[in-house]
Amino acid sequence: MSGQDGAPARIGVVADDITGANDIGIMYAKAGYITYVYSYEGAFFLDATDGEPDVIILDTDSRFDPPEEAYRKVHAATLDLVRAGCSTFVNKTCSVGRGNIGAEFDAMLDSLDAPFAAVVLGFPKNGRLTLDGIHYVHGRKLEASEFRHDPVHPMTRSDVAGILQAQTDRRVAVLTRETIAQGTAATKARLEELKGDAAYIVFDVEDQAALRTIAEAVRDERVTAGASALSEELALVWGAKPVTAAGPGVTSRPGLGVMLAAGSLMPQTAAQIEVLRGAGSAAAHELDTSRLFAPAEREAEIVRLAGALAADLRAGRDALVHAPNAPEAVARTKAEGVRRGLDNKVVSRLVSGTIAQIVRRVLAETGQNRLVVAGGDTSAAVCAALGVKGMRIYREIQPGLPSCVSIGDNPLLLVLKSGSFGPPEFLLQAADHLREA
Repeated sequence: MSGQDGAPARIGVVADDITGANDIGIMYAKAGYITYVYSYEGAFFLDATDGEPDVIILDTDSRFDPPEEAYRKVHAATLDLVRAGCSTFVNKTCSVGRGNIGAEFDAMLDSLDAPFAAVVLGFPKNGRLTLDGIHYVHGRKLEASEFRHDPVHPMTRSDVAGILQAQTDRRVAVLTRETIAQGTAATKARLEELKGDAAYIVFDVEDQAALRTIAEAVRDERVTAGASALSEELALVWGAKPVTAAGPGVTSRPGLGVMLAAGSLMPQTAAQIEVLRGAGSAAAHELDTSRLFAPAEREAEIVRLAGALAADLRAGRDALVHAPNAPEAVARTKAEGVRRGLDNKVVSRLVSGTIAQIVRRVLAETGQNRLVVAGGDTSAAVCAALGVKGMRIYREIQPGLPSCVSIGDNPLLLVLKSGSFGPPEFLLQAADHLREA
């Protein structure tokens, strides 16, 4: 496949979770790049790819893995992307640096025998800025944001270089906003200076214009890493392509409401649930997490909620199942997990897995094929329960939040959203988008 206006022949992305894979996918798809996302289970995707994608994204689901397992997955996935004909590579991670960023960045460089990666966590359209090496979320330092209380990866510092340096033996440097404000030539010159001494260069991101300058400066670099926002500008710097007008190809289910599920504990998702409740157009059902620890009670809770949700959908109402997000309810669930010898990661996946089983039963019972899921871990669990191994990115709803179509004989139209992304009305917007697509 030949590039256009300087675009790489094929771009390969390794993402550490499914919502992040879709997030970066839309950055290319809305510029006309044919983009596919696959759950990484070895090189099966080499034969499964339908047509000739410009971008292949492999979701390693490695954010919660031990660092050595995350390294192994990313190393193998990158080599498979090389086999698939990719020449430019991105290691997509959380936009605030949660997870195994050091191990994953190292794995990609090692697999490619590459000396350097440009690291950009800034995503201005979703409130992530890096200023003088310090990362901010909606105006607050990362360590003072909601991510400080993340149940698995609490972020207790804000300096991006320090967060990364603690996870790698390679040297990390920062390219600051003063240089970026001087334009592409100055940014590229400073980049070349820093590359002589560092394997990772963290870029300040003050606004979207800064991202454009960074994209122009790194357009010929083989490896970039971090959040998705840089890819939006890179796709335009390389050259947009005609966007196909084809619909999603998912059979309509007239008369059925849209299914929604939320396992994220982020305040953004909590606000979205409240707006959905307040609108009165959807029925919201809260999972009783106290019933998940004993198998018989867990099964009874799944049956109860699946029945109620299916009834709502058949009545033409949108229906949401969600984990409790009130602090006291979350604390009780964690405390019960501790009493039973379970850590927060295990409890989190128990909740996500239960929501996934409820979704699977409701879709099987009603035939609905339109679904919104909030939360990265919940999205991964739902895709696994539904047997979704690949998707084509379809349309952007909000920055970093697209719809997608599953690959297979009975395709689903999905929105898989990061828990911390989207305005308060996003769940309403997503349900309307799926209904109208």
